[in-house]
Amino acid sequence: MNISIFGLGYVGCVSLGCLSNNGHNVIGVDVAQNKIDLINQGRPTIIEKDIDNIIKEQFEKGRISATTDSEYAVLNSDVSFICVGTPSSANGQLDLKYVFKVAEDIGKAIKNKSQFHVISIRSTVFPGTNLKVSDIIEKSSNKKRNIDFSVVSNPEFLREGSAVHDYYNPAVTVLGSDNEKALDIMSEIYQKVDAPISKVEINEAEIIKYVNNSFHALKITFANEVGNICKKLKIDSHKVMELFCKDDKLNISSYYFKPGSAYGGSCLPKDLKGLRTIAHDHYLDVPVINSIEESNLYQKEVAFNLIKEKGKRKIGILGLSFKAGTDDLRYSPAVELAEKLIGKGYEVLIYDENVNLSRITGTNKEYIDHHIPHLSNLITDNFEAVIDFSDIIVITQKNKLFESIHEDYLDKSIIDLVRVTEDFEPNNIEGICW
Repeated sequence: MNISIFGLGYVGCVSLGCLSNNGHNVIGVDVAQNKIDLINQGRPTIIEKDIDNIIKEQFEKGRISATTDSEYAVLNSDVSFICVGTPSSANGQLDLKYVFKVAEDIGKAIKNKSQFHVISIRSTVFPGTNLKVSDIIEKSSNKKRNIDFSVVSNPEFLREGSAVHDYYNPAVTVLGSDNEKALDIMSEIYQKVDAPISKVEINEAEIIKYVNNSFHALKITFANEVGNICKKLKIDSHKVMELFCKDDKLNISSYYFKPGSAYGGSCLPKDLKGLRTIAHDHYLDVPVINSIEESNLYQKEVAFNLIKEKGKRKIGILGLSFKAGTDDLRYSPAVELAEKLIGKGYEVLIYDENVNLSRITGTNKEYIDHHIPHLSNLITDNFEAVIDFSDIIVITQKNKLFESIHEDYLDKSIIDLVRVTEDFEPNNIEGICW
């Protein structure tokens, strides 16, 4: 395939070499003449393992060239990659002027082109940029998005020092678009890359790199705080984190990575507090670990505010224990939510079959009688009674019984704290953070 790459910096140069190495004909475009000259001599514009040999070899095969002429590059390619820089300002905003300038140049070029053209945004951009780029191209070309051209969000995940390896071996290739033709073309480009292709919504593709890199930063900081604690205790922190990483069922896995309600139960709050206490007792500052509970408290406020914004007073809570399949009420976010609602004057009725049974049999009766006696008379195993009573239904646990509530009770406002369903039609159901 014929490809043009706008921006011959780090991402652009690596993409130029790797795409040509996969058999594509690639034209590099940049405003800097020295970069153009380097590519046209078969030399890379960056220092990076293996890229010099790839650029030299592919240049000698005639698959690589470079120019400052945007129109020439677009007219002689089927796909244009935007790989220009998006520098960050002091307040965290991105300067997207280079992306928008390239979009304008591409638009002016495809004005004189009859074939469908695909534009791939590899630069790191904020959600919403894809549509802005499309608008700019429409205005400068007098062509129609998804008819004459399409813009695909295609974030890169390249690390300096291992960028060539990362290009060929990503965990996933992300393509964000609402145009099947463009997705098919981009999939063909990446058919030799050893990774599954995820075709997603545009804004999901635009935000994923921010999520990835923020989590990488969090992992480094968390490991450093653990290391500081371990050093004070004369424990080998590397062995501790090696042990941590051996757990690929919970620690290094998709478990717990589902946005939703706050955490609760007897273990997480207690052990988090214990680790913070160890740090405090050894005069260590652990800001990331200390912030976990604060963030969890904030999520509880988010849940309460969702209810408050509905402006109704009769609240049915489905699930009271801290998670489904248990009667454990210790540190349950649902208990705290119920107590806060009652304290604010709301009428509350609670369905939890397990908690109601344990109250009757005595297994959890002591905790209820001593810690939440004011909730005792509000707990029932009569599901229909709670539904009939409520104006707002709050789902706090995953339960098959709850999965079709939004379809079965269209007159109820439903707040879902656990994503009990993937079906958000009809629109009487709202997720806590989706």
